[in-house]
Amino acid sequence: MQAGPLILVTPSTEEKGCEFYDYSLSLSETYLDAITMAGGLPVVLPCAPSPKLVAEYVRRCDGVMITGGDDLQPELYAGKISPELRKTVGRTDAQRDLLETLVVKECFAQEKPLLAICRGQQILNVTLGGTLFVDISTQVKTAINHTRLTQKDRVVHDIILESGSLLAQTFGKTRIGVNSSHHQAVDRVARPLRVTGRSEDGIIEALELRPEDAGLMPYLLGVQFHPERLVRGYPEFAELFRSFTGACALNRRKYEVQDIGGRR
Repeated sequence: MQAGPLILVTPSTEEKGCEFYDYSLSLSETYLDAITMAGGLPVVLPCAPSPKLVAEYVRRCDGVMITGGDDLQPELYAGKISPELRKTVGRTDAQRDLLETLVVKECFAQEKPLLAICRGQQILNVTLGGTLFVDISTQVKTAINHTRLTQKDRVVHDIILESGSLLAQTFGKTRIGVNSSHHQAVDRVARPLRVTGRSEDGIIEALELRPEDAGLMPYLLGVQFHPERLVRGYPEFAELFRSFTGACALNRRKYEVQDIGGRR
């Protein structure tokens, strides 16, 4: 029996872990469960932002998933911000920001499938030159509460998907309900990305490659919500992870064929 595709997963970090109270990794099991249920084999990436190490990890995997977590450093995308806006920024980790910046660049360089969730969508956009809203409630006039942590496993608002987009094809419709546990969001979208999903207040909920740039990678999807937390209660979200692991499996077979051809 052939093993499933190997999926590299980036973790969150903690200043003081539970064992020796030093700098540690932190990752919800729901991310790994969603990949495993979709037939993948997840492996967690150390938070060691070495370009050579990251390049080798990405080379050995069949696809990459960037997870959610703490805020990004505003200096990466916003320059100088007001003291009032600065107060809305939660914990940041420069080491993780650098690590995931390297991961995004290597995914493009090595043409590996990439699924970016919540903060993952944000670091994807920032790495490519885009910007974020530092704090939605401060900068955007909206009636939707996007920070519903107590309902993280439940659908709380709808998003509208672009017809023909990867997400619309995956779900078979152009409107889906999602959870919402973020206070930051994509503002200016970087090339080569395009918006394929928005909430009804206009907040960007999904990013994919523009049609003219689709050849850059075999699969790229960024989502602002947390599909991994909805898989068990809303089984249709498992289809999102199956589409991702399926793309990773196809990518692996492509390289296996190239390897066989190169040895002839």
